[in-house]
Amino acid sequence: MDPQKPVLITGAAGFIGFHIALKMLEAGRNVTGLDNVNDYYDICLKQDRLALLGRHPGFEFFKLDLKDVASIEGFFEDHRFDIVIHMAAQAGVRYSLLNPRAYIESNIAGFLNLLEGCRHSGVGHLVFASSSSVYGANAKIPFSVHDNVDHPVSLYAATKKSNELMAHTYAHLYGIPSTGLRFFTVYGPARNTGRTADQGVQ
Repeated sequence: MDPQKPVLITGAAGFIGFHIALKMLEAGRNVTGLDNVNDYYDICLKQDRLALLGRHPGFEFFKLDLKDVASIEGFFEDHRFDIVIHMAAQAGVRYSLLNPRAYIESNIAGFLNLLEGCRHSGVGHLVFASSSSVYGANAKIPFSVHDNVDHPVSLYAATKKSNELMAHTYAHLYGIPSTGLRFFTVYGPARNTGRTADQGVQ
C-alpha cells in the first residue's frame, strides 16, 4: 500500500462513506471522495458532511455519477488509487418497489463502471458495500457467510448479490482483490453536522 496515494471513497457524502473518510483523514491519509449527491434523502445533510470533510487539507471531492460511463472512465484515467472503498449505491428495500430502474442503473451498471475503472487503473484492493439483505428468505439464525444466498426477496437484495458475483468475477479474471461487507442496519451520531442523529441503511 502506497501511503502517498489517496484512497478513493465513493458515496463519501453518505453516512458510512463519510465516517470512513473522516477516520482516514484523521489518520493522516489523503482521501478522494466521489458522490452524486442525489436527493434520495436530505441533500443538506450530505452537504454538511462534505463541508466537514473539506476542512481537512487531504480531502478532494468530485461530484460524479457512477452511471455516467464517460465521466467515470475519464476520472480513472486521471487518478490512481491503491484502495477503492465503494459505499455508493441506491439504498433502501421499499424504494426498490417504486423505482426499480434506479437500482439497476446505480447498483449494477454503476458498479460495473467502477470495476472497469479499477481494472484499467491497477487498483490494488476493492472494498465494497454488500448488504444483509442478501440473506433474503434464509431462516437459519444466526446468519453466516457460508449460508446460501440465492433467494433474495427484494430487487435491492438481488442487486447486492449481483455485486458480490461481479466482484468475484473481476477478482478471478483480473486479479483485483475484493472484499464485500454485508452491512446490517447501520446507525450512529451525526458527528458535528448540527443534527442530533444520523442513520444509514444498507
